[in-house]
Amino acid sequence: MTDYIIQILPSMIEGLGVSAEIFALTLVLSLPLGMLLALVRISKIGIFRKIAASYIYLMRGTPLMLQILFIYYGLPLIPGMEVQLGDFSSAIIAFVANYAAYFAEIFRGGIQSINRGQYEGAKVLGFTYKQTMWHIILPQVVKRVIPPLGNEVITLLKDTSLVYVLAMNDLMRVTRALVQRDVDTTPFIVAAVFYLVCTFVLTKILDRIEKHYAVYEE
Repeated sequence: MTDYIIQILPSMIEGLGVSAEIFALTLVLSLPLGMLLALVRISKIGIFRKIAASYIYLMRGTPLMLQILFIYYGLPLIPGMEVQLGDFSSAIIAFVANYAAYFAEIFRGGIQSINRGQYEGAKVLGFTYKQTMWHIILPQVVKRVIPPLGNEVITLLKDTSLVYVLAMNDLMRVTRALVQRDVDTTPFIVAAVFYLVCTFVLTKILDRIEKHYAVYEE
């Protein structure tokens, strides 16, 4: 078994690299987009607020796999659009669009948990709304939303396996191909170990970040 694991490791590590790239890009792009959506979601402009709410409802109310398939296979079928995106681009757009909606709700909850008195106090001190959000509200929000954000980040890591439907050579697709080729379940075990190790590392990093901010709340 050891020889077989050594033999399949290079292709599985390459697949893990594809999954890691999707994970990293999604995180980098969806976090700021989620914050922007949250700010629009609580804005005083009703039409913008309703559009953001509708978007968030759509993204959270439909499966991520459906969104991936729609962007890759559905967009080219829409009359007048004829947009054919590559598999990687389709995956990134779908993941960012989906996770930005979830992050937006987390950020919105964090923002609305801040006492209204802080807004009034900042106004008395001459702060603009933008200055109040940037210097007073958002630093507190970041501390409060770390635990739920951490849960979504772990979920994102596991959700990267969904891109196998686009025939991308991610970890899950490589694993399935090896199992079918060799009629051996060992690749499943190796893939599980990869995911468990990545989850463990992420959990430790998130725990350290949470403890770091907790020190400054005391």
